[in-house]
Amino acid sequence: MWEGWQNGYCTSLENWRPQGLGGSNPSPSVAPPFSPARRLETRLKILVIDVGGTHVKALATGRRAPIKIDSGPTMTPRLMVSELGKAIAGWEYDVVSIGFPGPVSNGKPAREPWNLAAGWVGFDFAKAFKRPVRVINDAAMQALGSYEGRNMLFLGLGTGLGSTMIRDGVLIPLELGHLPYRHDKSYEDYLGDAGYKRLGKRAWRKHVTTVTALFVAALEVDYVILGGGNARHIHELPSRARLGLNANAFKGGFRLWNDAKAPMQKRKRAPR
Repeated sequence: MWEGWQNGYCTSLENWRPQGLGGSNPSPSVAPPFSPARRLETRLKILVIDVGGTHVKALATGRRAPIKIDSGPTMTPRLMVSELGKAIAGWEYDVVSIGFPGPVSNGKPAREPWNLAAGWVGFDFAKAFKRPVRVINDAAMQALGSYEGRNMLFLGLGTGLGSTMIRDGVLIPLELGHLPYRHDKSYEDYLGDAGYKRLGKRAWRKHVTTVTALFVAALEVDYVILGGGNARHIHELPSRARLGLNANAFKGGFRLWNDAKAPMQKRKRAPR
């Protein structure tokens, strides 16, 4: 199980081990044990919500396929709760995991998302859903579901550019997409959906390869997971890269509640 989960920058996952491998970290070729059909030790029924700039997707324990509703610049958290309530009427769940498209601090959105309407900072999700809620950065949630041991970088190629690193079981949400890249534009301007449309598929793929190599060298990771909706446009993977599955976001959301009794620990700040 995941131990010491928390809603800050760093989350300790050090006591998680795949079955059958004893106390060693799994190799990148071995996926962590997970089956949506196999109930977690807590026996909680979990609703996982993946908030995106185009769609909001949701999946719950015992459901075979996710549902999705339209998102966009008019989507407020109150509207999301209302529309989801209609879409998942009749679903049973005890707790909620939310992947939020922006920085998260102490389990709450720390900044309004650029691709959605305002109102997310300070919104009481637990009150709205009438259940316990855990909020995590959306890229971090997909990274959590993609992790296969050692040092991993996750890059979410979607509306924007999500990024998260897991080093030896420690989850570290990043905001690499907003760093400057070329011609007074950010990495997100090139690798996000706007860059894909502006550059064209061929040039966009070259930038994905270039940026992946830069991040591998700078962050000293063992492998990179390329996820998000636009990852499907990559045919030749960059060195040390693998394609992730969008379903891993739901896997990560289920894993947030793998240890419902784990105490919240003091948040560690990432060095600036």
